[in-house]
Amino acid sequence: MNFDIVESFSQMVKEKGIDKDVLGGIIEEIFGLLVRKKYGEEADYDVVVNMDKGDIEIFLVREIVEVVEDPNKQISIEEVDKRGNSEELEVGEEFVEKIQLATFGRRLITLAKQNLNQRIREIEKDIIYNVYNELEGEIVVGDIYQIRKHDILVNHNKNELLLPRNEQIPHERYKKGETIRGIVKEVKRGNTGPLIIISRADNLFLRRLFEIEIPEIYDGIIEIKAIAREPGERAKVAVESQDARIDAVGACVGMKGVRIHAIVRELNNENIDVINYTEDPYLYIQRSLAPAKLKNIELDEISQKAVVTADSDQVSLIVGRNGVNIRLAIKLTGYEIEILREEKPFDEYEDDIELIDLKEELGSEVYELLINHRYDTAIEVLTAGPEKLKEIEGLDEEKINEIIEIIKSQFEDEE
Repeated sequence: MNFDIVESFSQMVKEKGIDKDVLGGIIEEIFGLLVRKKYGEEADYDVVVNMDKGDIEIFLVREIVEVVEDPNKQISIEEVDKRGNSEELEVGEEFVEKIQLATFGRRLITLAKQNLNQRIREIEKDIIYNVYNELEGEIVVGDIYQIRKHDILVNHNKNELLLPRNEQIPHERYKKGETIRGIVKEVKRGNTGPLIIISRADNLFLRRLFEIEIPEIYDGIIEIKAIAREPGERAKVAVESQDARIDAVGACVGMKGVRIHAIVRELNNENIDVINYTEDPYLYIQRSLAPAKLKNIELDEISQKAVVTADSDQVSLIVGRNGVNIRLAIKLTGYEIEILREEKPFDEYEDDIELIDLKEELGSEVYELLINHRYDTAIEVLTAGPEKLKEIEGLDEEKINEIIEIIKSQFEDEE
C-alpha cells in the first residue's frame, strides 16, 4: 500500500511540476495528522517518507510503564515483553513501534487523501501564479477555446488566460480554435485559482512586437523612446538609434515595409507611424504631427503647451480622422496642442473647381443664384468674399458663411 501511495505522488511530481521535497514534506504532514487523530494531539511520533524508494514509515513512540494510564502515550512492560522485543527494555525507557497504514481505518485514510488533494491543489495554484507572475509583460501564444459576451478565454499550456473586452483590439474578430498572441498584463490570486489577464490593446504589446520583428530593438541598438496608441486605429512610435550608422526609422520599417507590415497585420491593420525621437520639442511636435505641414510652433515649456499655426488646408491632416492624429501627438510629446488656422491665399490653390461640380453640395437653389451672378468657379466665389456675395438677393450672412465653408472644405479634401 505504501509503495502505491508514493508512486501516485511521484506521478504528480512529473505531471504537475511539484517539487519532490515539497511533496514529501506535505505527505509527512498529512500522515502526522492521521497519527494525531488516532493517538491524540500529544502523541510522540515520526513519519519517514522516501520518495525514491516509494516508502512511507510511521513510528509511534511510547513510554514503558508498569501500569498504563494513557494508552496513546504509554505501553506496559508486560505488553512489550509479549511482543518479544529483541532488546531488553525496562520501565521508563521508550518503546518505538512501527504503525501499519491499515490500522488507521478507512475513514482516516479517506480524510488524509482529501487533505492531501486540497494541499496539492493549493500548490498547483501557487505554481501557476508564480509562472505567470514571472511572465508579466511578456508575450504568450495560446488557442481561443471560448468566446463569451464580454471576454475571451485562451488556453495556454493547459492554463486558462482571460482576454477582457477592454484589452481587445476594437473590431477585431476572433474564432474558436485560432491561435492568438497577447502580453501577460496582470496576475491576480483568486478563490478558484490565479486570474491571468492578457492584453492586445496595451502599449507594451506593441513594444514587444517591435522587439520580435526588429532585431536592432531587441539588441538595444535602437531604443523605443515613446509609444502613443489607439488600438486598432493608429499608433505613433518614437525611436532613437544608438549607432549613428543606423537609421532608426528605416530599420523599423524594413525593406519595402516588410517589418512594419508584419506588426500591422498582427494588430488588425492598425496604422503605425514611426518617427525619429528628438529632445528638441519644436522638432518633436513637428514630426509627431506629420504628414501635416506646419507654419509655426509657439511653445510654453513650463506649462507644456504648444500653439501650432498651419494653413487651413493642413488642419484636417493635423487633426486626422476623428481627431486621432492630434490626440496621439499629444500623448507622444506630452504637450497640449492648440491649432491656429491660417487662411491660404486663393491664388495658391493649384486647381480651381467648376461650380457645376459642387451643385449637389451647394444645393440647386444656391448654385443657380451664383451662376446667374456670373460666379462660375470655386475660386471666383472665395475671391469675391462675404461682402460681394451679400449683394446677391436671397443670400444672408449665415448662408454665405455656409457656402464659403463648403467650398473651402473641397480644397482641403483635394489636399
